[in-house]
Amino acid sequence: MLRRLHPEQPESFAFTPANQAWAEAQITKYPEGRQASAVIPLLWRAQEQEGWLSRPAIEEVARMLDMAYIRVLEVATFYFMFQLQPVGSVAHIQVCGTLSCMLCGSEDLMKVCQEKIAKKPHEISADGKFSWEEVECLGACANAPMAQIGKDYYEDLTTERLAEIIDEMAAGRVPTPGPQNGRYAAEPIDNLTSLAEGAENRDEHNAAVALAVKLGDTIKRIDGTEVPLTTPWQRQDDHEAEGYEDPQEPMPAHDRPADASGVTEQEAPASSAAKPVSADFPAEEPQDATAGNEAPEGGKPIAPSGEAAPATDAEDATDDKTGTADPAAPGGVYNAPRTQKPGDPAKDGQPKKPSKDE
Repeated sequence: MLRRLHPEQPESFAFTPANQAWAEAQITKYPEGRQASAVIPLLWRAQEQEGWLSRPAIEEVARMLDMAYIRVLEVATFYFMFQLQPVGSVAHIQVCGTLSCMLCGSEDLMKVCQEKIAKKPHEISADGKFSWEEVECLGACANAPMAQIGKDYYEDLTTERLAEIIDEMAAGRVPTPGPQNGRYAAEPIDNLTSLAEGAENRDEHNAAVALAVKLGDTIKRIDGTEVPLTTPWQRQDDHEAEGYEDPQEPMPAHDRPADASGVTEQEAPASSAAKPVSADFPAEEPQDATAGNEAPEGGKPIAPSGEAAPATDAEDATDDKTGTADPAAPGGVYNAPRTQKPGDPAKDGQPKKPSKDE
């Protein structure tokens, strides 16, 4: 969609002193020569101050960032969040018209805007206070249908409630943002809910809602004096990072020696009702490698892992399979291949049958 600047433009634009200080502080976030990275924040603050982006405002941002005017214009015309035409002096209502909201009644909300504001989107009401438009998904599908007014979301709307909100704003009051059907956020409206405890004084638990009502910036322009300017990214010249001069090697937790398995416990002890509490055992000395390998009664001695068991004289005389030690083989014993093939008559003690050549 091709977007152009409005045909009627103001003569000039200038940030308020507070907004000017804010804009200059934002530029210091970026390294020298990279000031263009602040283009979107500065354009956004210009729109918050005036309600929309005019050509003089775009030119001023380009001057502050040492950018070509066309580069800033490209950004302003690319993003639909930037308004390129005048809007209502009190509020510009953006009604979500994407799938979830459309199925839940967003078209009826737009009819309310047509009746109370103007027949067509982006037209200003007769009293100059309101304007409206249809926008794409605003990411609040669980609270459909909804509309964005200024920075705030008004969710779970009905036609009656949207009409009331417009009347309240026209009278200079700030309706509480958020769900308009009694929900705290996006929890089920009835039956069991994990957020039921926040039903009372819920505005105190929602910082965004409380701040929106306190500042009242939903229905007024931003002049920069709403909140104090802070620049935590700017450090003083004499600021030095603090650190440990002699870092220590991580050590086990206090009074947590190695347990019976020999594994050092790094974490603190925890109690659990799901399993019985076991006693702590000190680490034990490793046993002798030959311990426990005594021969059972009437049998052979058990060789340690990786060693071959000694053979008796009787076994040496009768067993064809001589075992030799091989640590790589399972059990440490390598069985040599048989030298006599099964069924070989000459080696089985039977006379060999003569061949045809004999």
